Amino acid sequence: MIGGRWPYPRYAAHRGAGKLAPENTMAALKHGCTLGYRMAEFDVKLSADGVAFLLHDATLQRTTNGWGRADALTWRELAQLDAGSWHSAAFAGEPLPTLGAVASYCCANGIAVNIEIKPTPGRERETGAAVAIDASLLWSEAPSVPLLSSFSELALAAAQEAVPDLPRAYLLQRLPPDWVERCIALGCVAVDMKHTLLKPVIIDKAHDAGLAVLAWTVNDVRRADLLAQWGVDTIITDAVDRLTPRR
Repeated sequence: MIGGRWPYPRYAAHRGAGKLAPENTMAALKHGCTLGYRMAEFDVKLSADGVAFLLHDATLQRTTNGWGRADALTWRELAQLDAGSWHSAAFAGEPLPTLGAVASYCCANGIAVNIEIKPTPGRERETGAAVAIDASLLWSEAPSVPLLSSFSELALAAAQEAVPDLPRAYLLQRLPPDWVERCIALGCVAVDMKHTLLKPVIIDKAHDAGLAVLAWTVNDVRRADLLAQWGVDTIITDAVDRLTPRR
């Protein structure tokens, strides 16, 4: 929690409505916004020359017309890629966005953000620190500060060292026995779990430790309603056209 309360919306659009539009693009962010979502989750990594931009994979070929490691290209080279045609013809030519472009849109439209630090392997600490510094500057005038999350403890630790005041969440796909201790050691305010791990006793344990709980990726309406009843603070979903965003 932050100051004893959770300041973010109950629902967040996964990869910026990344099923109905190309994930991690401005088109996806805008689509989620038009459907009433006021929080977006997206993935950020670094180009070869240190520019923070949105992309999930370590390689380019799944969601762009590029090939190979994403961090092997400079931002000038990455900016020429088509990140929309893989999804559908309607989005042909959609570019990869920088974190700066996303910040401008989200701040102007009142969209809270969950920035997943998604380092290319081997660049965990560098990416964690750089994304934290960029986020602190880009959102310096925004009413809602970004929430940084990562599966990488190295990235989270580097973000903590670089900008300790930005809130952080530890992403978990499995539940180690010391998950609460790990969150506390990393100075996290929240734990972001695969939704199938969650049950009331786990949520209560997190809340008792002062941690908010996020759940990913919840695409079943009944499951989302149940998690909300159990007290999950933010539910991350692809089903932005079926789950009504509400506090």
